[in-house]
Amino acid sequence: MNPTTDGETLLYFAGIGERTETWRQVFQDVAPEIIIVDRDATPEQKAACQYALAWKPRPGELTALSKLQAIFGLGAGVDGILADNSLPSDVPLIRMVESGLTQGMVEYCLWQVLYHHRRFWETEAAQRQHHWLEQYYPAPWDRTVGVMGLGEIGHAVATQLMSFKFKLRGWSRTAKVIDGVSCFVSLDSLPAFLNGCEIVLCLLPLTAETRGFLNADFFAHLPMGAALINAGRGAQLNEADLLAAMRFGRIGSATLDVFQTEPLPPEHPFWRQERLFITPHNASFTDPRAAAQAIHRQISDHRSGLPLQHVVDRTRGY
Repeated sequence: MNPTTDGETLLYFAGIGERTETWRQVFQDVAPEIIIVDRDATPEQKAACQYALAWKPRPGELTALSKLQAIFGLGAGVDGILADNSLPSDVPLIRMVESGLTQGMVEYCLWQVLYHHRRFWETEAAQRQHHWLEQYYPAPWDRTVGVMGLGEIGHAVATQLMSFKFKLRGWSRTAKVIDGVSCFVSLDSLPAFLNGCEIVLCLLPLTAETRGFLNADFFAHLPMGAALINAGRGAQLNEADLLAAMRFGRIGSATLDVFQTEPLPPEHPFWRQERLFITPHNASFTDPRAAAQAIHRQISDHRSGLPLQHVVDRTRGY
């Protein structure tokens, strides 16, 4: 392949290697003028790339793209990209926003909120014991659920939870207004947000402020027996503090989709903790076809002189 051909757009793929061909085929179907360039390409081919699609690029990998005009993230979070200190500071970084990714997160969050609301593990255990369990639980309008992170995904999750008539709270670092949701903003309001929250769902991006955010002090503001669901980032959770809070009873149940070390090591105590439920970082996946269509629209607009959408503010990390 020549470094570039008239009418072609070269997109460097810095994602998971075994998925390169999947993405190459999808772009061939959706936008054949966008050519995927992979890590095995020549230096000349890499240098000709105008755009990149990345998940966790190798340190310094993107600096070889001398004509780079924008970096598209493969997922909603961009901390894996920002971890590269050599990232070109003048190149826009774009969050992935596509309907399939959002829908998957909504499904996961509804599943887990309802799982903890109805304590389904009790009926699962009763079935294994051939026991007909007389189980009771509060009505959703008597249950307070808090959603942390009210961006594209958090807003969609809160909107769906409203249909169940939960008492909803939302917390974010910038002010948001959502009908039917009591919204809190800034660290100063965090204790008031947590006070009385029986189910807390974390969808926050990973930033300097949120690293280690879910810790003993955070848990201390929750009512006894509260449920925690973390689908944000593993580095936001102090794992030892969660285990201590569960053993004390402050946290009555938890679901974790993200971890400090992934895959979660077989010897990790989380595997043995009662009422701690583990999913293997699969709350939602970026749909390649929907993502390719979104990237195609962005590139077309950008080449026409229109502004890029969903640009990350690097000072905030999202």
